[in-house]
Amino acid sequence: MAGILVSIAAIAYLLGSIPAGYIAGRIAGVDIRKLGSGNVGATNVTRVLGKRFGYPVFLVDFAKGLGAVLIALVIARTATRSAAFVDFCAAMAALFSVIGHSYPIWLRFEGGKGVATAMGSLFGLNWIGAVVMCIVWLTVFQVTRYVSLASIAAAAALPITIAIMLGLKQVQSPILFYFALFLGGIVIFRHRSNLSRLLKGTEPRFDRK
Repeated sequence: MAGILVSIAAIAYLLGSIPAGYIAGRIAGVDIRKLGSGNVGATNVTRVLGKRFGYPVFLVDFAKGLGAVLIALVIARTATRSAAFVDFCAAMAALFSVIGHSYPIWLRFEGGKGVATAMGSLFGLNWIGAVVMCIVWLTVFQVTRYVSLASIAAAAALPITIAIMLGLKQVQSPILFYFALFLGGIVIFRHRSNLSRLLKGTEPRFDRK
């Protein structure tokens, strides 16, 4: 089983580390790391290059997380009938896809904030939690126009949602809760500079276009 875990972690990390934002920038003839916030995520790509590049980057980042979980489910279910082991493999794949996105080996471990990839992976794990996360993100963003605040709020809401579902017996294993707690922590940690700017009142809003 150890070999399966290592394989799933490696596949998920490498899939998550595909630098869609950086590639989009190169297609547009720029190094996105030197423009805007310097981040390779979909938000900065959209700000700098517009929706034509930003939206496809978001979709690719989302697909990386979802794809990692689906691949892990296929591998784990082929190897065992243990539901707990399958759940663990899926959660681990989700986590490593976000780590890969946030710390890609191809860009000297300087990647995006992980929100789109986290959402994609969560849809593969538990669609109800994913929908709640999306609703929180959209609500906070529409009210404040701060992408970073919406992402932080969604990340914080994720483990709370899974904990409630666990208490209501809608989730059978606590594995998903621990994953949600750790994943939410990674996303919030990646937004620490944004949080500092929010507290200082210097964080830029996402303008309507």
